[in-house]
Amino acid sequence: MGGRVADLADLLNEQIEGAVAGGVDYIQVREPDLEAGALLELVRRILARVPGAAARLLVNDRLDVAVAGGAAGVHLKENSFTVRAARTIAPPSFVIGQSIHGPEQASGHHGTAYLMAGTISPTPSKQPSRYLGWDGLAAVVAAAGAQPVVAIGGLSLSNAALVAKTGAKGLAAIGAFIPDGELDLGPYVQNQAEKLRLVFDSAASVT
Repeated sequence: MGGRVADLADLLNEQIEGAVAGGVDYIQVREPDLEAGALLELVRRILARVPGAAARLLVNDRLDVAVAGGAAGVHLKENSFTVRAARTIAPPSFVIGQSIHGPEQASGHHGTAYLMAGTISPTPSKQPSRYLGWDGLAAVVAAAGAQPVVAIGGLSLSNAALVAKTGAKGLAAIGAFIPDGELDLGPYVQNQAEKLRLVFDSAASVT
């Protein structure tokens, strides 16, 4: 297991170094196939190798691993712990985000740093029974009030401006940071992050 974790950490380190250099706010480690011990080892390896990740690294749903590993926070699934329950375990400054899938789930999440709404449009990594779409995202933003909403699902440079126009405060992506060819992974991720921020911020400033 240690060898697998080391190989995975090497790959993720390249992506995370690029993300940090590109100014990404949060970086989520999502490895559902790893057991707790292996995931904890992975988180610790990443933080040891990429110091700039310490304030950005979130662990997907594994609150225990996030706390034990010294991550910045946790991203909870919609049907996971309540934020109130997570706060009884987490350090005071711990970042807690949570997934939601429609405007009906957008209220009552006091104490979260953000709500992640999706899936917005078709994407290889997710195949939900229904897509939220742009109107659905705008409805989530309206229902969430002052709570920041981040969009996810099928997002890229081609539609980042549409995310900003809904009033969402940001976007998350997986495929947008995976190159088609044999490019240097770290510089590619940095370049994509910088371009996405420019497109999003430019659209948000005129919304």
